[in-house]
Amino acid sequence: MKTTLLPLNDPDLTQADLDAVMDIMQSQCLSMGAVVDAFEEEFARYSGRKHAIAVSSGTIGMLLILRALGIGPGDEVVTSSYSFREATHAIALAGARPVFADIDYWAGTLDPEKARKALTEKTRAIVASNTNGHPAPWAAFRALAAEANVALIEDSTEAIGSVYQGKLVGSFGDCSLFDFSQPGALICGEGGMIVTDSDDTAATLRRLRSRKIDERSSVVLGGWPPLQAGLSDMAAALGLSQLRRIELLLARRKRVERWFLEYVRSFEGIKDPYIAPDVEQCHWFLYVVHLGTRFTRSSRDAIVEDLRQEKLGACGYANPLHLQRYYFDLGYRRGDLFVTEKVAERAVALPFHAHLTEEQVAFIVGTMKDASINIGAGTAIYL
Repeated sequence: MKTTLLPLNDPDLTQADLDAVMDIMQSQCLSMGAVVDAFEEEFARYSGRKHAIAVSSGTIGMLLILRALGIGPGDEVVTSSYSFREATHAIALAGARPVFADIDYWAGTLDPEKARKALTEKTRAIVASNTNGHPAPWAAFRALAAEANVALIEDSTEAIGSVYQGKLVGSFGDCSLFDFSQPGALICGEGGMIVTDSDDTAATLRRLRSRKIDERSSVVLGGWPPLQAGLSDMAAALGLSQLRRIELLLARRKRVERWFLEYVRSFEGIKDPYIAPDVEQCHWFLYVVHLGTRFTRSSRDAIVEDLRQEKLGACGYANPLHLQRYYFDLGYRRGDLFVTEKVAERAVALPFHAHLTEEQVAFIVGTMKDASINIGAGTAIYL
């Protein structure tokens, strides 16, 4: 089929979303105000948590969590190097040392036993991610955090709507974090949300986040230098409008996911997407295809280039953090995380959003197959 560009993501907006933003633009408050408060209240109810604190981005949200928990220079945080969204950068921004542990080969999430081996007397927290929408094994991580007496932080920046052991993601960390920038299901330009059940932590997060105009003369709050990292009412209006139909947004993406699964199953050697036994619902952040072991990173990159030549907005899913310059300077080297490196160099993220038609999905998957044949590796790809 002939195509115009099929981007990695295309926001699923309606007239109601546009009207919500227009109402704010015609109001007397564009910055953080009553609509942000409403967004926080409804998101707390949605996630089943006591408090929700809106922030300017996922990375800033993680930085605020770490600061609220008193984590900084001299501390270590055990986490994964494998993700599309790099909220983990906040560990370095807080002055702490990220200690990378390897991932589970199938789920792509941080491996609890490998995380256990990375714990030291300097460890203050574990940051585990619901990578690409697949929930981490939270029962094991909760037990590990309790045993080690460290904080458990849940990175749900890629996983809104997924369900683990009967509970929505965002339910499991002492603090949990969501992100609302592309290419997620709920998009409000830029922004994020921290959720927690701790009154003290929530109050500290709000003090560290921003100062309201009527609080500028407060002697008490003046002792906390804020980042001014709040969300605007314009962004909150867009997020709130989408939150109120989040189940529909996720269902529309599920329809496209089923088409992908139908077409990839038609190719010999392709396996179904892996979902762990204790995961009841997995809402993929991106549709990620993993190439077979005969592929190298260079052949993966060649396939991505072939897809782009066909105007398909594909990309590699992750550039592992421990292989990036800043972390290389901290002492990390290729070979430190065998599973992370092998999985990352063969992962391809394909266009995935609710506006795709079945014909377009067939074209994307067929082009992927042709590209793999073009580099001499047949159809040896699997999910």
